[in-house]
Amino acid sequence: MWYVIEGYDGADVLAARMAVRGAHLARLTALRDEGRLLLAGPCPAIDSEDPGPAGFSGSVVIAQFDALEQAQAWADADPYVDAGVYTRVQVRPFRKVLP
Repeated sequence: MWYVIEGYDGADVLAARMAVRGAHLARLTALRDEGRLLLAGPCPAIDSEDPGPAGFSGSVVIAQFDALEQAQAWADADPYVDAGVYTRVQVRPFRKVLP
């Protein structure tokens, strides 16, 4: 099943985000290579493709897992969680309709 994983950034975490971005992307790349990633990306904190020092308000990942518990465990192990970038992570089932 698909799950949407939303991570919410804390205040002033852009430096921490950038420090562990490589490890975060490696996990996403592994999901992609396994054919389990629908989409992933950050949410700019301002209305701009490149928010610069304003940073990001969080990220969204939609990926396939066998169960909600597996999706939650994957989300909890994210380097952004360990680095204190995310203050909260929400995992919910997702049903793809379009395209």
